[in-house]
Amino acid sequence: MAFISFACFVKTESEFLGFATSATHFSTSLLLYYGEVCLIKEGKLKFIGLVVDAGESSKVKVFPEFCAGLQRLNDFSHVIILYWFHLRDNEKERSVLKVTPKRHPGAPQVGVFASRSPSRPNPIGLCVTELVEMEECTLTVKGLDALQNSPIIDIKPYLPRADRIPKARVPRWTSRGPPT
Repeated sequence: MAFISFACFVKTESEFLGFATSATHFSTSLLLYYGEVCLIKEGKLKFIGLVVDAGESSKVKVFPEFCAGLQRLNDFSHVIILYWFHLRDNEKERSVLKVTPKRHPGAPQVGVFASRSPSRPNPIGLCVTELVEMEECTLTVKGLDALQNSPIIDIKPYLPRADRIPKARVPRWTSRGPPT
């Protein structure tokens, strides 16, 4: 099971306590109060599929209960795939906060959130892929850097108008090594 955070905003501790007691669909033991923000510490995340074949061309099998969500996805040439770094889902890897990006020669040590390292508090991977084929509940994609048996968290269409930032600023070290 995977977990994600959920936040709500309150102005006072008494308002937080009112929210906590009225939030019947959440366990109040999971709520934390931080000044003006209360956080629900954990939330359920459903895996929607699995990488069944990884390589230059990869196959992603979407579970039958989510297949209807693929309708018209093949109208897009590229899709964004979010997946779980299942081999990094342990306390040691999830406690990593500083890394030296290994795939980028000469990169300095950076905070994990300034990297694409699979070792991170929430081991989530993101990849823009080319959608080669969609047959029933199976997608064939190019450019997926997930391993075989990686659980799929979500699939979204790539929208150049929304997803491309032409003048984005990045450190020089990111130009060395692979694109991800």
